[in-house]
Amino acid sequence: MTIATEKKTWTDEEFMALSSGGHRYELIDGDLADRDNSGMEHGGIGSFLGGLLAIHVRQRKLGTVCDSSTAFTLKSGNKRSPDVSFVAKERLKGLKRPPRGFFQGSPDLAVEILSPNNTVEEIHDKIVEYFENDTRLVWVIHPDEKYVLVYHSPEPDRFLRSQHVLEGEAIVPDFAIAVAELFEEWDF
Repeated sequence: MTIATEKKTWTDEEFMALSSGGHRYELIDGDLADRDNSGMEHGGIGSFLGGLLAIHVRQRKLGTVCDSSTAFTLKSGNKRSPDVSFVAKERLKGLKRPPRGFFQGSPDLAVEILSPNNTVEEIHDKIVEYFENDTRLVWVIHPDEKYVLVYHSPEPDRFLRSQHVLEGEAIVPDFAIAVAELFEEWDF
């Protein structure tokens, strides 16, 4: 849901102060977009995949992995928050810690997990903007249909089902997970 506001330039501090009471926002063309909570399935997939990626990345000193509370400031001034993201170490040179505000630029890998309230247009716009800002890989995960779309440009080039393996390719070297693991039913 987009909240009509007077167009303003938001400082990182002002923008971060908005996120309270379970609300997360993105800034799109000067308007605040409320990214409400997405449910347990969405959060579970994001935490599982983000956790695996984070361990893999940290052990190999490849860069850093962030969750959905992290916004990236893009060239347009928009602040986008993928559900999971990875930034390669080459883009973090000179930093000893993550910035307290937002990263200037897009992640190398952006992961979007579809929610019932997402529209095709909204997701497509995010993907286009990620690639306009030097993202190299996007994974769009569809929990209801149990598939993953892999993008190297604004057009998807791989459609992965449960029998396939999702790979980090050259962006997150040696990372791989069976797509089926993202959608496993509980057995406890």
